[in-house]
Amino acid sequence: MDSKQRNRILALLFVGVFMGALDIGIVGPVLPAVKSFFAVNDRAVSWIFTIYILFFMIGTPLMAKISDVYGRRNIYIIDIFLFAAGSVITAFSSSFEIMLLGRAIQGFGAGGIFPVASAFIGDTFPPEKRGSALGIIGSVFGLSAIFGPILGGLLLNYGWQWLFIINIPIAAGIIAAGYFILPKTKRKWVSGFDWYGTLVLGILVASLAFGVNQIDSSNFTESLKSLYVWPFLLFSIVLLPVLWRIERGAEDPIIQINLLKNREVRLATGISIGSGLSQVAIVFLPSFAVISLSLSTSTASLMILPLVITMAICAPLVGKLLDKFGSKKVMFTGSFILIAGLFILSFFAYSFYIFILSCLILGVGLITIIGAPLRYIMLSESPEKYRASGQALININASAGQLVGGALVGGIIASGGGTYAGYEFAYIAVGIAAVMMLFLTMGLKGRLEQVKTMKMHSKS
Repeated sequence: MDSKQRNRILALLFVGVFMGALDIGIVGPVLPAVKSFFAVNDRAVSWIFTIYILFFMIGTPLMAKISDVYGRRNIYIIDIFLFAAGSVITAFSSSFEIMLLGRAIQGFGAGGIFPVASAFIGDTFPPEKRGSALGIIGSVFGLSAIFGPILGGLLLNYGWQWLFIINIPIAAGIIAAGYFILPKTKRKWVSGFDWYGTLVLGILVASLAFGVNQIDSSNFTESLKSLYVWPFLLFSIVLLPVLWRIERGAEDPIIQINLLKNREVRLATGISIGSGLSQVAIVFLPSFAVISLSLSTSTASLMILPLVITMAICAPLVGKLLDKFGSKKVMFTGSFILIAGLFILSFFAYSFYIFILSCLILGVGLITIIGAPLRYIMLSESPEKYRASGQALININASAGQLVGGALVGGIIASGGGTYAGYEFAYIAVGIAAVMMLFLTMGLKGRLEQVKTMKMHSKS
């Protein structure tokens, strides 16, 4: 395959991933309108986010596994179709329950878009160019955070439904182009599907998401005692060893736990959990700006722009550095930068210019953790038949880190009474988690060994 063909594939994958990522950020401006339209409370409207993440986590391993078996092209197109179908249901929903159904279908489809796109890069790009390709794909996280709220605010003038209607023509274009641009892969023989593992995974994720969603960050300790919280969190913990045992005995497991026998994969898994927790730092930045800089809510929301713009700009650069230096050096350096940004923010957030500087530093550090490097590692360590499943493993752990991290950081802030000290301690806690990630990166393979492994799996 020549570079022109690969670039067409990359462009198509980029649009699909960007559409899925955009739908997370674009929903923010629509919440007040949806709340008023369906006459629901704040707790109910939060499920617009939660149910999307829940089905994203369920769809990720399922769609990744199916793509490893039935081929990437068909599954990628199906994922885009599901996302579009969910958008139609959401946009034209006559009740809040139907809207949540649409968001669930959207999340399920998006869950497959991300890992399948990354696996496509492993299939079509040579080892020495995969980092750059993944870097371009990784830039969607920064770009969607920038354009999502802006586009959402503009479309909201024509009705909240248009925030979802806009997905339909984009998805139609991707589906049509996908049949001509994406390479077709052969179906692999499989003896039976892992229905038990899929069921247990779905229940585990649903239980975790529901329990976390019911936590009241303003009354963290007391809410943990609620029957709507601790039984569900405990049940999800109990199901972990059950899922592990089922997957160990499955002939073709939904989650490729065999990959975890690989030391490099175990390290990447630990880092991915920490990366999800680190992303929580972005969520609380506007609130921290209100407390530390005495800004209005609308002005404070703009304080996140330096961070996300930095992420969008640096993502392709990080990809090129991966091709040149490997993931170990890039992630070690990025983790160190992330730690510096978190601790500067923790202790000097009362200064406007230092706040901006720390956001720029955080953007550089975060994109080396949540962007291309982890996916690069999994492409290196996963045999061709498990490429999408390997990417799914990263997604699941990062999403779990986000769910748990959001509750913990919110709890720390609440325990400090929502004061400057509470936010300061919360960002120190995230900084400590980043220090742990730094130590994990020290155990990763060097560039030469990583390329050797990548080429070995490319030939297998």
